[in-house]
Amino acid sequence: MTRALALLITVGLISAGCTGGSSETTRAPVATTSASGVPSNEASSITTSTVVDGLEIPWDIAFLPDGSMLYTERDRERVTHRKSDGTSTVVLDQPDGMWHGGETGLESVIPASDFATSNDFITCNGYKLGNTQDVRVVRWHLDGDKATLVRNLVTGLPSTSGRHGGCALEHGVDGSLYVGTGDAADGRNPRDLDSGGGKVLRISDLTGNGLPDNPFADSNNEMRQRVWSFGHRNVQGLALNPEDKTVWSVEHGPDRDDEVNRSVKGGDFGWNPLPGFNESVPMTDHSLPGKQYDAAWSSGSETLATSGGTFLRGANWGAWSGGLAVASLKDESLHILMFDTAGKLTDDIRVLALKGEYGRLRATVEGPDGSLYLTTSNGRDDKIVKVTPRMN
Repeated sequence: MTRALALLITVGLISAGCTGGSSETTRAPVATTSASGVPSNEASSITTSTVVDGLEIPWDIAFLPDGSMLYTERDRERVTHRKSDGTSTVVLDQPDGMWHGGETGLESVIPASDFATSNDFITCNGYKLGNTQDVRVVRWHLDGDKATLVRNLVTGLPSTSGRHGGCALEHGVDGSLYVGTGDAADGRNPRDLDSGGGKVLRISDLTGNGLPDNPFADSNNEMRQRVWSFGHRNVQGLALNPEDKTVWSVEHGPDRDDEVNRSVKGGDFGWNPLPGFNESVPMTDHSLPGKQYDAAWSSGSETLATSGGTFLRGANWGAWSGGLAVASLKDESLHILMFDTAGKLTDDIRVLALKGEYGRLRATVEGPDGSLYLTTSNGRDDKIVKVTPRMN
């Protein structure tokens, strides 16, 4: 693995919370070095602004065609619509059966691929009602200041104590929706193709059905028909590469080896914590039958608790354009991972800016203005932060 590049920003953040607007801070000139010690040509400074504050574990952001945003709060079990004029309305608030516990709650959110005509959006969330407890993918209709249930797209994703209940959503092409899931801390799930746990699923975002060109589309099992790849531990983020349309997953490792994986149709990514839930096994165990795919990036001996990921686009990002921006919780930092066309890591730029000021970073989402939007995950007075590069 390429050793991380250090991005050192020498002044602290002046963090002025601003629920209705934004407060900007221009950071000092960026000092970077390449792996060989040669200075790299990056943005000369970064402007950060707090877009929303006073939140509690905002898990994800989705931008709508008019430039407004939806954002989730995991434990508050609500979705807020923030309009372009800065006004906000809670459109979904603790609907019947929605459940949070441990790492599970109201997590990912994304507009439906036909949002322009349907006004529908999709969430991935915990559910508990009567004897039913699971993680599910749900389609909602946004009608003015409220959202109403359209249909459950996927139910029965495994859930136990709430541990490893990560659930990430990302559009592919032609109306496909990828769903990254956690293994629910059950060692049987990642390799059981009839379980939705520890997988990347690929479905229609209209019906929730597996797509006909999925690797196990001919199965008689409905969940297996949805499986795109398996052998995952706890998927926290998914990102579509706009250049080659590949989908990349960001995963938590046990005590080592957080991973970024380039998704492969029918691919086995090698997580097999059996017997029981044995977390001393490798994240990618090549002793298993068949072929296992190595991570495109791995944290190595110390985990960072990597979370959301998004690809940066546009000339304003300079040498970072085309890189995968990955947030981390434990490390409280941002990595810009550069890959070649074959998916091989070429650079790992570790962004140490904001560490100790914004704390744990969860989501990374590209906004319609080309800026990078982050959410924090500290449990109180969490924020949505906008990051914009400034070139020389």
